[in-house]
Amino acid sequence: FKYKFQPFFDWIKGAEFEEIERINPADDPILPELDNQFRTTHGRKIFGLKYKYSIEAVVCLAFTNEIPTTVKELELMCEDASLVAQHREGQVGTIAVAYTLWSYKKGAGRKIMKELKKYVKKIHHLNKIVTLSPLTPVATHYHISNGARLIQVNPSSQNFEYKLK
Repeated sequence: FKYKFQPFFDWIKGAEFEEIERINPADDPILPELDNQFRTTHGRKIFGLKYKYSIEAVVCLAFTNEIPTTVKELELMCEDASLVAQHREGQVGTIAVAYTLWSYKKGAGRKIMKELKKYVKKIHHLNKIVTLSPLTPVATHYHISNGARLIQVNPSSQNFEYKLK
């Protein structure tokens, strides 16, 4: 019994959360139409959960000052937050928006969300994590089971908030 679970625990302990430059957009089950340029400009970043030499989960983040309800709003809010930051010579946005997340390995989705919360807590100008999630039972179950609360249902999306404390 012990030997069956040991590789799983080794993987969980050894996985690292890190920024990555690019992903294969076709792997994204939620927003495959968004290219790497979209995911990495105007205050947007891609993070991966890496174990040894492979990425086990991915989360794409946008930094905004408001909560978006569509990808187009997300794009405009990121651009606005970037312009404000340049003008004030400060950090981009106060809200981290996880707008897509997926995993390649069982347990990696939960682990990347835990690591994302740790990352956001370290960045002092960010005060919350919200999602821009599809209106699906899978998305709802995932976020609720990971400790988020539903804050808004929109015509084509829903927003959850993760507590940072």
